[in-house]
Amino acid sequence: MEFVYNLIVILHFIGLASLLGGFLVQMSSPDKGVNPAMLHGALTQLVTGVLMVGLVESGAVDEDLSMSKIGVKLVIVLVITALALIGRRRQPPQVALWGIIGALTLANVVIAVLW
Repeated sequence: MEFVYNLIVILHFIGLASLLGGFLVQMSSPDKGVNPAMLHGALTQLVTGVLMVGLVESGAVDEDLSMSKIGVKLVIVLVITALALIGRRRQPPQVALWGIIGALTLANVVIAVLW
């Protein structure tokens, strides 16, 4: 089961790369907006994060979790996903949505590493 968990962690990182990469690609664009990579990255992060917590909580993987940290990260990724869904339905420019999604993504990375 450790192998499956590690595969899910890899997918989680790929979701982060997609979300953050989609944000960074828009930096040079005059019409900043939510691109498909940002939405797909957010959804990947959400699904793989829930799967990782489920595997740990089921006892299939021997990891320690801080449930307060997981709760904060879950709320942040839910907000990111909701904003990405809203952003994909609207036409650019969406500078505010784009900026909030980028800031929350960076906040989630900082929480993951430093908490």
